[in-house]
Amino acid sequence: MVDAETLIRPVVEGAGVELIDVSFAGAGDQRTLRVTVDREDGLDLDAIATLSDKIARRLDLEDFGAGGYRLEVSSPGIERPLRTPAHFARVVDSQVRVKTTAPVDGVQVHVGVLLASDDDGITLDVDGAQRRLPYTDIASATTAADWGAELKGTKV
Repeated sequence: MVDAETLIRPVVEGAGVELIDVSFAGAGDQRTLRVTVDREDGLDLDAIATLSDKIARRLDLEDFGAGGYRLEVSSPGIERPLRTPAHFARVVDSQVRVKTTAPVDGVQVHVGVLLASDDDGITLDVDGAQRRLPYTDIASATTAADWGAELKGTKV
């Protein structure tokens, strides 16, 4: 059987949208197929609903998901996951939270401003010190919102 991402990617990209992530959660008939998508100018609910219908039709045509599942299509939100060099490049000069596979400079969670991203890794400013992290050492990463500023509508 073909995996979900292989079936979904052409539908998403054909709509001019970026596929951020595809994941299954749960077990048996309680499984949820989560598809996270984004576009540079953002996505409204109508665009997500239309894309969700297209994805569902493609999965049905391919007879995907024996045993049933629930499909969820959404945008990544404010604190979006960063998985590829392109994801990191898009948020240079933004605050990020990176968890490494092993401690670097004595810590595993690094919160700072993303200074640079290239094919091999990223450079962060963590409390005024530059920290280089190769992609191979990154377990997970997200943008890190300043929730106080977000709630007040005054991003810093």
